[in-house]
Amino acid sequence: MGTSFGVAYGDIIPSLDSITGSNPNFTWNYSANVTVNETVNHNDFFTIYDFSSIMPTTTTQPTGWTFSTALVGPTPTTVNPTDNPNLWNLTWTYSGNSPISGAAALGLFTVVTNTDQMKTGQFTATATRSNDPTNTKIDNIGSVQVPVPESTSLLPLIGICAVALIAAPRLRRQRA
Repeated sequence: MGTSFGVAYGDIIPSLDSITGSNPNFTWNYSANVTVNETVNHNDFFTIYDFSSIMPTTTTQPTGWTFSTALVGPTPTTVNPTDNPNLWNLTWTYSGNSPISGAAALGLFTVVTNTDQMKTGQFTATATRSNDPTNTKIDNIGSVQVPVPESTSLLPLIGICAVALIAAPRLRRQRA
C-alpha cells in the first residue's frame, strides 16, 4: 500500500496505549495491529524510530516476536522516515511460523525508559499482501508517540557550545 500524496496506508500499525510506572522506570505500552488484506509472515517487522538516547534493556513482546535495537534502521525499502543516528530505534520482527491474517490485534509491546515525556515520532513496517501468490511485501510509514530524548543526548552539543564560547574570546585576542 505504501504512501500516496502524503497519506500513509497501513499494514502493521503500532500505537501508544499508555505510559505506566514512575521515575526512574516508565513502561511505554504499544499495541500493534495488522490491517485487513494484510498478513504478518515470518520476518515481517515494524520499527519505531528515535525512541531514546539510552538503549532500552527491559522489553516484552507477544510470543513469536523478537525485539532488537539499532541506531539506524532497519527501514523498509519503499519508505523514508526521519532517523536520527544518535537515538535508538526499536524493531519487533515476527519470528513465528504461522501467518497472522488481518484485521487482527498483534498484542502489547513494552519498553522501559526513564522518562514519561513524549513527542511525536515515526514508525515504519513491512507486512505481506493477503491472498497474493507472489507474497508481495507492503511497506508503510506513520506517526507514533515516543519519549523526548534524555538530557544526556544533549551533552555532546552542550560540550561543543561550551568549547566554542571559551575559545572565541581567545581567538579574537590573538588576532588583535
